[in-house]
Amino acid sequence: MNKAPLWFMVLAAVALLWNLAGLLAVVADLRLSAADLAALPPREQAMAAARPGWSVAASVVAVVGGTLGCLGLLARRRWALWALYASVAGIVLQDLGLFVMSGDSHGPGWVPLVLQGLVFLIAVALLGLGHHAARRAWLG
Repeated sequence: MNKAPLWFMVLAAVALLWNLAGLLAVVADLRLSAADLAALPPREQAMAAARPGWSVAASVVAVVGGTLGCLGLLARRRWALWALYASVAGIVLQDLGLFVMSGDSHGPGWVPLVLQGLVFLIAVALLGLGHHAARRAWLG
């Protein structure tokens, strides 16, 4: 196993912070009470009500996979790739449930689409970073 450069470790640490923020967001989402949901704007209430349970579970897989994947990158372990693949798959399933299966004929609006697109691009970039690290023998 070769020594990983400083930029790789810094990037993995920043990515871990990103995923920890996502983990906190999912935990906050799971803890919303009926009163909290009733206080949301009507469009967000409709999206929350229409979201299938498996999409919520996929959100958990996405952030837990991303968090574990980043920890694996920092620990320079090859299993990090599997966790990052799980994260990307979780995001795809989450978005399928959120945007496609919700049945919202008016669409979710552009803000959620842009934000989820950014989340997906970052997850794919992290997976690419993991593959780059594996090719360079930075992961063992």
